[in-house]
Amino acid sequence: MNHYIDIRLRPDPEFPGAMLMRALYNKLHRALFDLNANDIGVSFPEYKLGVQARTLGEQLRLHGSRQRLEQLMESEWLTGMRDHVTLSNVQAVPEGATHVAVKRRQFNTGSESRAKRYAKRHDVSLEEARQLYAAPASRRIELPFVQVNSRSSQQRFCLFIDHGKPQNDPVQGTFNHYGLSRHATVPWF
Repeated sequence: MNHYIDIRLRPDPEFPGAMLMRALYNKLHRALFDLNANDIGVSFPEYKLGVQARTLGEQLRLHGSRQRLEQLMESEWLTGMRDHVTLSNVQAVPEGATHVAVKRRQFNTGSESRAKRYAKRHDVSLEEARQLYAAPASRRIELPFVQVNSRSSQQRFCLFIDHGKPQNDPVQGTFNHYGLSRHATVPWF
């Protein structure tokens, strides 16, 4: 994780930033899946928490080795997005950068389909199951998310992203096809 590329969304009067970030992140997921990459991580330097303020921001940072990042960029995964983004060159991570784990968080959101499944599996009425799921449904999630389409399962879901606390020492490990890891860290600056 000694190099990075910044991808910044350009302002667009027709498309909100969240929509462009969703399209960009879905394209990245497809590229990482197709390359079977487990050595490229992501971070969102403009990431904000809070029910009202949560956002991934307008910038996506890719982390990896120079060679791997160049290989990703040669794959033309940005086709259709180039007019909407500004790219940096592959750059070395600044000296003294801290590190964070950027990972997926899953929440029980109390959806209607979960209540139906629960009712069927536990032989209770749908109304009982809805009452059980009412508390999780009322919880307000403060993490930003992006809606993605899984390349492997073809399912669409909300991917909640959590940037851990900055730490001084990097943690080595692998990343999934969303550029996230439970334990491995990426530089944070």
